[in-house]
Order: sequence, then structure tokens, then C-alpha cells
Amino acid sequence: MTVTRVAALRSRALTGKGVAAFQRAATADGADRSGLTALTYATMLSYAVDAAIAVSLANTLFFSAATAESRGKVALYLLITVAPFALVAPVIGPLLDKLQRGRRAALAFSFAGRAVLAIVMAYHFDDWGLYPAALGVMVLSKSYVVLKAAVTPRVLPPGMTLVTTNSRLTSFGLAAGAVFGAFAAAFAWLTGSPGALIYTALLCLVGTWLCLRIPAWVESTAGEVPTALINMSHDSGQQSLTKPVIVSLWGNSAIRLLTGFLTLFIAFVVKAQSEQAPGQQLLLLGVVGAAAGIGFFTGNMIGARRQFEHSDGFILGCVAAAALSGVIAAVLPGIFTAILVALVASATSALAKVCLDAVIQREMPEASRASAFGRSETMLQLAWVFGGALGVLMPTTYWIGFTVISVLVALMGLQTWMVGRGGSLVPRNRARRRPQPAPQPAARTL
Repeated sequence: MTVTRVAALRSRALTGKGVAAFQRAATADGADRSGLTALTYATMLSYAVDAAIAVSLANTLFFSAATAESRGKVALYLLITVAPFALVAPVIGPLLDKLQRGRRAALAFSFAGRAVLAIVMAYHFDDWGLYPAALGVMVLSKSYVVLKAAVTPRVLPPGMTLVTTNSRLTSFGLAAGAVFGAFAAAFAWLTGSPGALIYTALLCLVGTWLCLRIPAWVESTAGEVPTALINMSHDSGQQSLTKPVIVSLWGNSAIRLLTGFLTLFIAFVVKAQSEQAPGQQLLLLGVVGAAAGIGFFTGNMIGARRQFEHSDGFILGCVAAAALSGVIAAVLPGIFTAILVALVASATSALAKVCLDAVIQREMPEASRASAFGRSETMLQLAWVFGGALGVLMPTTYWIGFTVISVLVALMGLQTWMVGRGGSLVPRNRARRRPQPAPQPAARTL
């Protein structure tokens, strides 16, 4: 009994110190006064919900049904899910620009909606009711990311850059995803996937409450100027994105295409080509996921310490590294090279995103930064979704899948390079400028 009491007291003391250290980190640099701490807690819950959803659905069509008979159903599912998101995503950015009030409510709704849909999935786990609910969860999760990107500039502590702020949010989010994902795995083991989904719904309710605790000043849009992805005339009321920002967006989109592809392609390949037990298959997927997490965390830590004076060259280097890793996986197919691709892709994705944040802060006026972040995040999420769709539609053969995705990433890298030099592989969509009146001829003097 004495040993047990000592161990309990020691564990309580260590837990208290850990909680105190976490609170100090979350409130450091004036984050508690600016509202960043409240946004950090909400973002941690969003990462936690995403991790719990992934664990809860690990034994469903997403991972375990990757057979020749089910791939047609999965392709149909993706057509149902990706098409609506592709239509909704371009609307999110302009909607944020017009949203004068209700940003906190919109963030809270993204959690409350996921809570309802998690319960729906729990009671329709073995029928087709799972799929539209999963679509809703995906759209709401992506919408939270876009909304968070637009809110972040409003909660910056004095003296803190957007790069440091976003890196802090990502680091806290990854840690929360790992912890709460482990709890979700325990619930799935004890009560099955429906029980883990109920646990996920409870996390969503906590996230809803945390969003409503974000300070009210994030609602203020006074002085904000919306941005546009195309060149606008000076009297259009919109601020065009500068060339360095567009270059960074193209490069980030190329890498997000690869990370979205990996998320689903590896899962289907492991299931279709592996002869191991389901538990061992999930272990392999866990190793790939762990490599991606390590790369993402490392990229954020390195990126937070850079200045990105030559952003175009840095972005092109990240795209080249991602494409090269895909080529290596195509030439030397196997789970080990897939792990390498996951590590490189996640690290370059994090580095490129930090670079994009720095470029937006440097190139865009303060009045347009919130809109620029919302628009850019919409594009990146859309690229990820299309990459995931491609990962399912590709045959479950390493060299075919990685050859196709490497070519696409290389083409987008070429587009990134050409945009930096004033060219483009795609037709340009320039807004029409208002015609200027023709100059009047000078009066003739006698």
C-alpha cells in the first residue's frame, strides 16, 4: 500500500507539473490577452476530432474494403463527396469576405455539425448512411481550417509574427491529435468503432464551447479589404495577390496534392497487396502516419526559425524534393519507400506552408491579410481533396500510382517556376480593366 500511495502521489505531482507547463506555453508571449490561447484550444480540439474520426473509421470502407469488388463503390463515394466540396470550396473565400459578424458562430458550427454527424455515423456504421455523414465531416473539418486561417491575424499578440503563430497552432494541434487519437483507439478497442464515434461527438461539443470563448474582437472586420486571385483594377475594391504569394500558392498546392494522395493511396495499397492480418496492416499504416507526423512537426520547427528572403527558390526546392521522393518510390516500390515519401512530403508541406505564411505577411497589406489567408487555405484544402480522390482512383500498384503523382507534382512545380518568371501553363483569367477615355487632340493655335 505504501508503494502504491507513493506512486499515486508521484503521478499526481508529475501530472500537475505537466498541466502547468502546458498552460504556460499556451499563454506565453501575451497569447492569453490577445485571444490566441482561446483559438489554440479550439484548434487542438479540431486536430483531436480529426484524429478520432480517422481512428473510428479505420475498419470501414476507407481502409479495410480496398478490394477489387469494393473499389467501384469507393470511386462512386468519392465522386459524391469530392464533387460537392469542389463546388463549395470556391465559395468559402468570398463568403468569409462578406461575413461581417458570426465568425465565432461559424467556427462553433463546424464543431456542432461534426458532433451530430459523428452520432449519425455511430448509428449507421454498417450501411450507406455512413457516407454522406462522412462527407459532411470532411467538409466541416476543411471549413474550420479555412475559418481559422481568416481569424488568426485578429488574435496575434504584439510582436509575434504570423509564421510563429501558425507554427505554434500546428504544434499544439499535432500533440492534441496524438493524445486524443490514442484515447479514441482505446475506445475503439473496448467498445468498437461506434463507441469511438460517440467519444468523438463529445470532443466536438467541447470544441463548440471553446469556439464561443474566443474573444469578440475577431468579429470586427472594420478596414478589411478582400483579396482576389486574379489581377483586379484599382477601383474594384479588392486587393490582388502579389506574384510571390501566387508562386507560393502554386508550390504549396503541388505538395498538398501529394499529401492528399498518400493519405488514401497507401491505405488501399497496404490492404490490397499485404497478406498480413488486419492488425498488422493497421500497424503498417500507423508507421506511415507516424512518419508523416514526424515530418510535419520537424518542418514546422525548422520553418519557424527561417526568414524566407528568397521565397520563390525555397518553394521550388520543396516541390522538387517532394517530386523526387515520389520518383524514388516509383523506381523502388515498397512500404519503406512509401514511409520515406510520407516523411519528405509532410516535412516539405510544413516548410512550404510556413513560407507561404511569411510571404503573405510580408507582401500583403495588413487590411488584406485575413482575406488572403482564407483564400489561400481554401485552395490548399481543395488540392488535398483532389489528391485524395486520385489516391483512390489509381490502381493499387506502387509504381503506377507514384509515377502518376510524381508527374503531376512536377507539372505543378513547372507552373510554379513559370509564374515566378511571368509565364503560365494555364490560360490566364485577368479581370477586365475599365477602359480609359481616349486622349483628346491638342487645340490648334493660330
